[in-house]
Amino acid sequence: MNLSIIIPLLNEEESLNELYRWITKVMQDYKLSYEILFIDDGSTDDSWKTITKLSNQDTQVKGIRFLKNFGKSQALHAGFAASEGDVVITMDADLQDNPEEIPEMYKMIYDQKYDLISGWKKKRYDSVIAKNIPSKLFNAAARKTSGVQLHDFNCGLKAFRKEVVKNIDVNGEMHRYIPVLAKNAGYNKIGEKIVQHQARKYGKTKFGMERFINGFLDLVTIWFISRFGKRPMHFFGLIGTFLFISGFCISLFLGIDKLFIDKTARLITQRPEFYIALTTMVLGTQFFLAGFLGEIVLRSKEQKIRYKILQKTNL
Repeated sequence: MNLSIIIPLLNEEESLNELYRWITKVMQDYKLSYEILFIDDGSTDDSWKTITKLSNQDTQVKGIRFLKNFGKSQALHAGFAASEGDVVITMDADLQDNPEEIPEMYKMIYDQKYDLISGWKKKRYDSVIAKNIPSKLFNAAARKTSGVQLHDFNCGLKAFRKEVVKNIDVNGEMHRYIPVLAKNAGYNKIGEKIVQHQARKYGKTKFGMERFINGFLDLVTIWFISRFGKRPMHFFGLIGTFLFISGFCISLFLGIDKLFIDKTARLITQRPEFYIALTTMVLGTQFFLAGFLGEIVLRSKEQKIRYKILQKTNL
């Protein structure tokens, strides 16, 4: 199978039939074998009925239904696990992503051997204040922090080699950072393609301004995991060691001052410096232990294989 097209959705019944016909026409025009996986993320309208009807009419249409709304990341994770195509395409169900971009993205993965191609909605038809400006700020911060030079991290239209989606874990709200997750997993050939963006035809967006706040918080998380996820002791241990040594030096100074310099001075326990030193030593110990426990947990987890073996064959 050439393509698996994964479409997460929430309350998009009005657009599903039109989107299905559009995708089918493009696939038939380019003679590509494909499957369409609709992931219903707890819709409360008739989206699932529409998916069921399409699946009964066309065996290339499959559906996964969540019992409640778990979020786009969990929907994509389920779609990745169920996909069978050599190239996996993700796109939104609101008709703002153009299926006619799919064949070219497929060629970039299949022929040019990219690991991942991310769409770039260079010209957008969204609100400038509500989406465009916050999106530009968000993408600039993501590029600076992650080192992945993409203009539009949040574009739903992406293409992947099958191997990539089978070896990354998309959870929480990390769907925005799939390219970063792929890079951290060792898939470095990441490209970008300018794609056509279209105004929403039905309904209204399911995302508000809070997605940008959550996005920046997730960016901090993924930055930390990228830098210290494999070596937590380097972060927590360094801070812990610095705090402990600082507290110990203050305590040592207080002891020397009391014993040898000013024996008539007030008791050490009556000086505020003593409690500052005690607090920093306790915090330093806790940070150090956090890093140590992180290393133990990390080494006890099963590691996924990230290498290939080149075998010679006798001709």
